[in-house]
Amino acid sequence: MSDEKSKFEQAAEEQRTSIIGEFWYFLLENKKWWLLPILLIMLGVGLLIALGGSGAAPFIYTLF
Repeated sequence: MSDEKSKFEQAAEEQRTSIIGEFWYFLLENKKWWLLPILLIMLGVGLLIALGGSGAAPFIYTLF
């Protein structure tokens, strides 16, 4: 066996990144900037749905 590590071993020893970091790297590398507004809108709608069922609902309804 050689002393050099394979690419698989090198990748296993690297520090793991978060899902947001992975997504940001994906956007930079693949030039998929059109995905960012879609993701932000989906997160916003999900946040409104989650907060709509909580105690913050009366405050959210006054925004609309």
